[in-house]
Amino acid sequence: MNRPNSPAARPGPSPATAPLNQVRYLVGVDGGGTGTRVRLSERSGRILGQGESGPSALGQGVEQAWRHVQQAGLAPLDLSQVAIGLGLSGANLIEAVAEFHAQQPGYALVALDNDGFTSVLGAHGGRPGGVIAAGTGAVGEALRADGSRVCISGWGWISGDEGSGAWLGLKAMRHAQQALDGRAVPGVLARAVWAVAGQERHTILAWCAKAGQHGYATLAPLVFEAAPDDEVARAFLAEAVAELESLARALDPSEQLPLALSGSIALRLREKFSGNMRARCVEPQGDSADGALLLVRSALNSEPGV
Repeated sequence: MNRPNSPAARPGPSPATAPLNQVRYLVGVDGGGTGTRVRLSERSGRILGQGESGPSALGQGVEQAWRHVQQAGLAPLDLSQVAIGLGLSGANLIEAVAEFHAQQPGYALVALDNDGFTSVLGAHGGRPGGVIAAGTGAVGEALRADGSRVCISGWGWISGDEGSGAWLGLKAMRHAQQALDGRAVPGVLARAVWAVAGQERHTILAWCAKAGQHGYATLAPLVFEAAPDDEVARAFLAEAVAELESLARALDPSEQLPLALSGSIALRLREKFSGNMRARCVEPQGDSADGALLLVRSALNSEPGV
């Protein structure tokens, strides 16, 4: 998920291209850097089908985004009868958003926002709440009771994303390097990392040079596996819990909003959260594609004369 742009530049709906009273279908899209999920419903809300295709993150190109949205496996429709809502990674890129609206292929209405916000809408049925997503990366988004929106963390794995899989993997690798140097006592975690990256300086350096965010995130499960027998691993998990709880407090200083969790790290740490945060965790009502349907329905209903 990407950080949302400033309120004045949020994507929102594009101008209608056809009489909106002719809209018969709604489409909700969840699009990211690895894939796209599309859900089709009647205007009444009955779900008719869904499909999947390749990535549609705006940072990877507007033409590709529209191509994969269109290729998601739904039956051909008269686009003048379709309103589409999209939660896309990269919807904070102002120039890309403008180009995306300019290239829209004829939908009656296009409502676009970032995939984090549609995840919040889907998780809480359009009502106030927060989502903490901690998998490879980490980010939190919330719709507050006063209607305001907030995004916390999500700064990327090099300088942020505390509590994420890549963040844990970096900590594990640093520990393994320190243990190889003799600056730390080698334990279960250090040896597990050596088993992956090698136990010589040149092999570890080569592994790190190629790893990237996803490579480091593959080390995160080693931290969980080592924790029962490794004090360092347990400390890293405790630090991850503290970081995600700090994120949750920044999302909602009142500590009252319901929270939905997503991503493998957040879900594995859930039982370690403090009592208040754990008590506020709820099962999501829907996903980002459901949120995109709510987004476009709201945009459609707010149009005059509809």
